[in-house]
Amino acid sequence: MNSLLALAAATAVLVLIPGPNVALIVANSLKFGFRTGVYTALGTTAGVGLQLILVVLGLAAVISIAADALTWIRWAGVAYLIYLGIRTWYEPARDLSKIEAAPATFWHGFLIAVLNPKTLLFNAAFIPQFVATADASVARLWLVAAVFLTVLLVGDVLWAAFADSARNALGRYSNLRNRLTGLLLTAAGIGLALARR
Repeated sequence: MNSLLALAAATAVLVLIPGPNVALIVANSLKFGFRTGVYTALGTTAGVGLQLILVVLGLAAVISIAADALTWIRWAGVAYLIYLGIRTWYEPARDLSKIEAAPATFWHGFLIAVLNPKTLLFNAAFIPQFVATADASVARLWLVAAVFLTVLLVGDVLWAAFADSARNALGRYSNLRNRLTGLLLTAAGIGLALARR
């Protein structure tokens, strides 16, 4: 039980450090609102969840070997995020109540999370530390992964709520909101580009 509490605390600290996933969640929350931010957070959590499944199944080593072959997919994600950032930066000011969410925000979040080799290798090193050696069963590893994902999702939803409250405050300053959202999307792309194995 102590190791699960330590895991929850360590994960909560990690969630406070924004990376590409958080940048995308905040950007989508600023542009489209809380609900879209939550959809994005669900997508990033599902992507990290897929990575954790690979860790639990012991495929992280295989994935790290194949990561070089899949680098072009990650770079496509980088280009797409930077494109979205630049496009959003130059969008004209619009009324918040008339902005509709992009339909694929869940999948954007999912792909950004899955395509980040840094988080895969980090999770492969981080998660097993919270499985006691006397307790080292696959069931225990699944439990640790579930706790990690739960804390991650709660933290990301809080990021979305924070960004949504800033969105409301920026409601009268649409140009500033567009600049901030564009900057965050571009930062998410740069963060993904800088993610090294």
